Amino acid sequence: MENIKGKVIAITGAGSGIGEATALLLAEQGAKVVLGGRRAQPLANLVDRITRAGGEAVSQSTDVKQRGDLISLVDLACAHYGRLDVMMNNAGVAPISLLDELKVEDWEEMVDVNIKGVLYGIAAALPVFRRQGSGHFINTASTAGLFTRPTMAVYSGTKFAVRAISEGLRQESGSSLRVTIISPGFVRTDLASSMTNSEVRAQIQGSMDKMAISPEAVARAVAFAIGQPSEVDVSEIVVYPTAQT
Repeated sequence: MENIKGKVIAITGAGSGIGEATALLLAEQGAKVVLGGRRAQPLANLVDRITRAGGEAVSQSTDVKQRGDLISLVDLACAHYGRLDVMMNNAGVAPISLLDELKVEDWEEMVDVNIKGVLYGIAAALPVFRRQGSGHFINTASTAGLFTRPTMAVYSGTKFAVRAISEGLRQESGSSLRVTIISPGFVRTDLASSMTNSEVRAQIQGSMDKMAISPEAVARAVAFAIGQPSEVDVSEIVVYPTAQT
């Protein structure tokens, strides 16, 4: 907790789910959080909730498909708090389906958000981290980045990519930067709402209802990684429900 207090932490996909839970936990532990998400009102509500509890937070509408939005989010952190210590590339979508359905637009959405959104976040924060001589990337992948199953080929492909990009970044970063991959299993979020195949959406939602863990469980994993001493890099944390096989 002492290593979290005072840190400036930007989070994409902060309006709900893992991003929201992480923002609340880190702010409670003394971090200054900079929140990005596509919907302005949930972000404003979250900032209000954090500040009412005595924390520090600012927000900005952020579409991770737009590189300029990520640059603007990092600029907000630097302008408001004077630095950026952690960039959490958390936004993601999962409109999964069988490849035979040829839902090419859904494939493109996953590539744009899940891969390019992470790359844009890296591109926005990396120059700042290099100037500071310190910084920490936390990239949200998935257990789908460890294995794949029917309907999940493209989604898994994007999460495999996040893991590969993150590991490459870690190896290139040198001794001054840290890189952590967070790979959750089933978590109670609204991720299923992005699924355009109603049958698949119902199946995934049913699995979530049966076994999913809370977003707060993943938030605690993020806090653990951030809270380590500066010379310690937690490269990956996999967070499963005990019931998930």
